[in-house]
Amino acid sequence: MLPAMPASAAARPRPASSALLQFGRVAAMGTVAVLILIAGVWASWGTAQHVLLTKGREQGTVEVAECGSGSCSGPYAPVSAGSRERGRVVIEDSVAVAEGRTYSVVVKPGSDEVVRSGPAGMLYAWVPLGGALLLASVVVAGGLRRTRAAWAMAGAGVALLTAAFLAV
Repeated sequence: MLPAMPASAAARPRPASSALLQFGRVAAMGTVAVLILIAGVWASWGTAQHVLLTKGREQGTVEVAECGSGSCSGPYAPVSAGSRERGRVVIEDSVAVAEGRTYSVVVKPGSDEVVRSGPAGMLYAWVPLGGALLLASVVVAGGLRRTRAAWAMAGAGVALLTAAFLAV
């Protein structure tokens, strides 16, 4: 608990310059936090749109045969109606993909690139947002001095990253 201020100190108005500086700090840090979150959503949406909006997209499985130079490839077996079999599709080489395993995937329209689908693919797609939540929580705590909101953001970011790690 904070010590009580003398009545004369509480009654004194703050100078306009102090209020203006505080407003500027809140506006600047709020803008930075929002931009970080927008960047996290933007980075996640490139992959997440294929995983979340699967209606009308080709769905199937890929058995990863070989990996190298940032990508893995293997034969694609269709599961959804209208999807065609492919001898070779490309999936990003990441922690979420291991050689010799079979994964549920969604084909990116107009290409032979695929992204993981299902719960693991969805969580993995939103990993950049989890990192953005962690980074923005530091800005919210330090720049905006909103510790409860910062802890909530950090908790959500850690939960998302942990769930993605465990699911993948």
